[in-house]
Amino acid sequence: MNVDIQESFEKTRIAGAIAASTLDEVAKIIKPGITTDEINNLCHEFINDHGAYSAPLFYRGFPKSCCTSVNHVVCHGIPSEKILKEGDIINVDVTAHKDGWHGDTSRMFVVGECSIKAKKLIKTTYDAMMKAIKIIKADIKIGNIGYTIQSIVEAEGFSVVRDFCGHGIGKQFHESPNILHYGEKNTGQELKSGMIFTVEPMINIGKFETKTLNDGWTAVTKDKSLSAQFEHTVGVTNEGYEIFTLSEKGLNFPPNL
Repeated sequence: MNVDIQESFEKTRIAGAIAASTLDEVAKIIKPGITTDEINNLCHEFINDHGAYSAPLFYRGFPKSCCTSVNHVVCHGIPSEKILKEGDIINVDVTAHKDGWHGDTSRMFVVGECSIKAKKLIKTTYDAMMKAIKIIKADIKIGNIGYTIQSIVEAEGFSVVRDFCGHGIGKQFHESPNILHYGEKNTGQELKSGMIFTVEPMINIGKFETKTLNDGWTAVTKDKSLSAQFEHTVGVTNEGYEIFTLSEKGLNFPPNL
C-alpha cells in the first residue's frame, strides 16, 4: 500500500470510528417519546466531544448535524420536534469530519416493536448492503455492486431507490465515483486499490419512485410505503475491502430485531 493510500485509510479509520460510535450512542436513546431533535443534539455533541465536526451541518444549507428519516422518508430527513412512536422505523445518518477526512455511516433503528413487514425490509436492506460489500476488491466493475443489491432486494419483492446513490468520500464529503445500488454485472468503472466510497442502499416496500418535499431536502416514497437504508464507508484493497464504520459494540444491525 503506497504512502498516500495508507494515509487516507488511516485518517478515514479515525473519522469512521467516530461516526460509528455516534450511532452506538444513538442506540441507547431510541424509544417512544423522544424527538428527532434530541437525536440530532446527541450526534452533534458526541462528534464535537471527539474533536470532529458534523459534516452535514450547513452542507449546501442543510440545517442540522444528522439526518433522521422516519418510516416513508427515504433519506435526508431534517431533525425536528417530531416525536417517535411505538412501531416507527428510523434511519440516522451521520458523517464525522476529522483532521480533513470524512467517515459516513447510517443505521436503521426500531422504536419499540415494529411490523413483520418492516422487520423483513430492514433485514433485506442490511443483507443486500453487506453482500455487496463482500464482493468488493480491486479490478471488479462498479456495476457488480448495484447488481448484487438489486438481485437480493427484488427477489424479496422490494424495490431499489434510483434517485440517490453511494459516493466517493475522503477529503471531500461527496466526490466521484457514484455507486449505484442497481445495475448490470461487469459494467461501469473498474475499482482500484485505494478507492474509498459509501455503499448505502435505500430500499422501499413499495415502488422505487421518490419525491422531495418543499423543504428541499426530505425525500419520501411517492406511494408512502416504508423505506429503509444502511450505509458504510468502505475502502478497496488488492485483496478485498475494509469497512471503516463498523460498530465496536456490534450494533451494526438493530439489536431488538
